[in-house]
Amino acid sequence: MPKKLWEANLSLKNNSNLFKFEKFISKKYRYKPSKNYKKLFKWSIKNLNYFWSSVWDFAKVKGKKIDRFYFTKDILKNKFFVKSKLNFAENLLSKKDKSKAITFISETGFREKRSWIDLHNNTSKLINFFRKNNILEKDRIAAYTANQIETVECFLATSSIGAIWSSCSPDFGTPGVIERFSQIKPKILIITDRYYYNGKEINILERLPTIINKIKSIKTVLIVNYPGKKFLKHKKIKGIKIFNFKEIRKTLSNEIKFKRFDFDHELAILYSSGTTGKPKCICHRSGGVLLQHLKEHQLHCEVNPGDNVFYFTTCGWMMWNWLLTFLASKASIVLFDGFPMFKRNDLLFKIANEEKITLFGISAKYIDQLRKLNVKIKSKFKLSSLKTICSTGSPLSVDGFNFVYEKIKKNVHLASIAGGTDLVSCFVLGNIYSPVYKGEIQNNGLGMNTDVFSDKGKSLLNKKGELVCKSPFPSMPKLFWNDKNNKKYKQAYFSKYKNIWHHGDYAERRKSGGYVIYGRSDATLNPGGVRLGTAEIYSVVEKFKNIKESIVVSQSWDNDVRIILFVVLNKPNTLDELFIQKLKRIIRSEASPRHVPAKILEVNDIPRTKNGKIVELAVKNMIEGNQIKNIQALANPEVLKQYKNIKELKN
Repeated sequence: MPKKLWEANLSLKNNSNLFKFEKFISKKYRYKPSKNYKKLFKWSIKNLNYFWSSVWDFAKVKGKKIDRFYFTKDILKNKFFVKSKLNFAENLLSKKDKSKAITFISETGFREKRSWIDLHNNTSKLINFFRKNNILEKDRIAAYTANQIETVECFLATSSIGAIWSSCSPDFGTPGVIERFSQIKPKILIITDRYYYNGKEINILERLPTIINKIKSIKTVLIVNYPGKKFLKHKKIKGIKIFNFKEIRKTLSNEIKFKRFDFDHELAILYSSGTTGKPKCICHRSGGVLLQHLKEHQLHCEVNPGDNVFYFTTCGWMMWNWLLTFLASKASIVLFDGFPMFKRNDLLFKIANEEKITLFGISAKYIDQLRKLNVKIKSKFKLSSLKTICSTGSPLSVDGFNFVYEKIKKNVHLASIAGGTDLVSCFVLGNIYSPVYKGEIQNNGLGMNTDVFSDKGKSLLNKKGELVCKSPFPSMPKLFWNDKNNKKYKQAYFSKYKNIWHHGDYAERRKSGGYVIYGRSDATLNPGGVRLGTAEIYSVVEKFKNIKESIVVSQSWDNDVRIILFVVLNKPNTLDELFIQKLKRIIRSEASPRHVPAKILEVNDIPRTKNGKIVELAVKNMIEGNQIKNIQALANPEVLKQYKNIKELKN
């Protein structure tokens, strides 16, 4: 058994939302509260309909609930809350007073706040704007914006009227934005005029003409100024109506009349890139996402009305969606935009202390950076309000666990979590009943029948395997956009095991009930927990005439992963430092900074299947010293030798 680092005392358990939930279900069902998480989890899996119905009631979801479920052997045909109605935004805007709802903080320290009543009023103004511009239910609204309050207001207005939201953060290059938004054909583009990162100002409006030229569906543009800054000037574009947020703010607000939609009504489109082709457009259902988030926030994270929640994210990552929904629990959220170590390594903890943060969410990579820099947190900040630290993005190392309790705060619930864009929520996460053991995520999520399988579909204990989910859950994607007959959908999650969700994470289920996530088991890149597709790098590399072909893989490195690009050059070209820097610069510009490879190396050949497909996973396994599976499927297995024991990958 690994070392126990923390355990909630009896008082915390007795006053927890988890115990209140146990007492809540005991009044209706034959269930005896016990403060035993394993018992509650088993009940939730055995009684999926009772469990999710109870989550709805316990969290006081606004809507019309009808307890009608269709559970069949085919997991894709299962349905939750058939004929039930709700409005996602109505649940996030259930509070309406002058207390603080949202705080925005830039890397330079600029702050602005929004009360609940202001949030209502601004959302109302945007609803009027969308309707005047002929936005109807299920129309798409795309946002290319910073992590600021206006972005949240635009999202709330979008979901209020039943339109579909989709966003990219401004660190995405123009080609990456076009590749995503062009697939969903938005009517309106919301764009920030600029953003800041590590002291550098980047003008986003300069990219607008190219985006408009490539995405013909966009007829209206709404420009948002960066908080605390005047609007940058923009050029007129023929045939396009361009507005700025200043004009919206001057309009009158109305009382919002929320129309309630089907439980499975489309909420948002997120992007999860694969290894080939364009990024997949994953369309999520409003009711399923809302219930999952309420369950996770209240029962797993112990968030209550009046709490202050922070998560370091951009609006291009699913954690942004996760953060916003804390509003439905009547908690206040804090948005940060910029470089998390701008001018001082402890910047985010300074914010946590000043804003009296109760739940503090960061990446495992950030914790590891603090550890390496030996940043003093405990001695500088009291963090008296801090109850929970959530860590996600990549596996948190054993050293990372130790650092939190030794250098940040001794009496804190370290709730490491793991899930993904695919479900906008978690498969495994924390709970107040169970101890925190070094290096382990505490447990499966309630109602999430997760397991670890061998390649042959056998359940594994204390052994590495594939993370799977054996039962349906309400936040399964509704569909992939432009995916005829759910072909890509089925291939993504149900091609490895029959009728079992295969997530693509390499994991281990421990005897304690905890989980260890080891990273992606497929060829998808996941640096810092942000899932990236190799196709987005290939599209840039292919433009270079001196590169014959290339292959991109991830390498496990320093408790995270890093991107490695191998290139085959056309002779007589050589891979010198000047060319490497040029290649990195263009990838940064046209994809994003996250796509930039840590190493670019020259090879003579690239492994392929017999039908000509490059085999990224084989290269990844070779550089990491893992077994190469299905080598007989390769047309040229001999080329793999050059990827073994590469000295440049040792540092």
